Amino acid sequence: MRILIVRLGALGDIVHALPALAALRRTFPDARIDWLVDARHRAVLDLVSGLTSVVVVETMRRWSRLPSAVRGLRAARYEIAIDLQGLLKSAVLARASGADRVLGFERPALREPLASMFYSEQHAVDDQGHVIRKNLALAHAAGAAPGPMTFPFVVPPLPAGVEPPYVLINPGAGWPNKQWPPERFGALAAWIRERHGLRSIVAWGPREEALAAAVVSQSQGAALAAPRTSIGDLLAIAKAARLVVSGDTGPMHLGAAVGTPLVGLFGPTNPARNGPFDPADESVNRFGGCVCHHERRCRRETACITTITLDEVQGAVERRLARITDERPTPNAQVPKAGA
Repeated sequence: MRILIVRLGALGDIVHALPALAALRRTFPDARIDWLVDARHRAVLDLVSGLTSVVVVETMRRWSRLPSAVRGLRAARYEIAIDLQGLLKSAVLARASGADRVLGFERPALREPLASMFYSEQHAVDDQGHVIRKNLALAHAAGAAPGPMTFPFVVPPLPAGVEPPYVLINPGAGWPNKQWPPERFGALAAWIRERHGLRSIVAWGPREEALAAAVVSQSQGAALAAPRTSIGDLLAIAKAARLVVSGDTGPMHLGAAVGTPLVGLFGPTNPARNGPFDPADESVNRFGGCVCHHERRCRRETACITTITLDEVQGAVERRLARITDERPTPNAQVPKAGA
């Protein structure tokens, strides 16, 4: 069996596709399973077990390199290509692989409906439920057997200087209208220390160092900026955290994948589709009243996520921390640790 998974990006979306990989590998232990990913997002797949190889393409500026990439795909003689992205470019690449079967979502569940022209099979999925379940449905259509939802991460050691216990705060997000104000994150860190005796570590990514510094400056000394981190460092920091508080962005999804308790903050995106999947986790959201669903910038003067109050988030943190016990099972109990 030779299978190609197509999910080009981004970080959170790749994390949400990992249970589909795990289901395929569990069902077909001897199969060749490759993953086609954009070069900007390949680092996360270096932390994943169960793949035979990672095939990298550059879809932003170097389309001239695609013919050679396609030749490599066709040489692999895949039996199945599974497009978990639902975009025109991902569907074209899945078809160009030359796979005997090219599986995709049915037209109403596609982000770009024209992608359906490139599938040999379209499969009905529940587009109202969590995207992880949607991806798993396509894996099952490819023959994967039902089973536990697992994320095949290999978690590296914590980076030097990071010592538990702590709460991980992630103030950044790829979209401006997914960001809760940094001064409120800082006030939240101060309250967490006063109420629960826990310091906070503030995560930051490219071009977010000033944002993290703003959170730290408003925390009354309760928060520290994380060191410069790789994706592996961030995964380890999220795994070791007592709690993750974040908007709808990659670090939150990493935390969910490794079973860390979560409080998620949502504006234009739907927590039922993109949010924490552990029923013990908390989501504070304004999705119901938002007029710019899944848009990168708010069409109102004030982004709806900024109407989430500090009191609301404090309440969510209080409820989530109260549910934590040493015996609590996590959705990722089967994830191997580094060196295992």
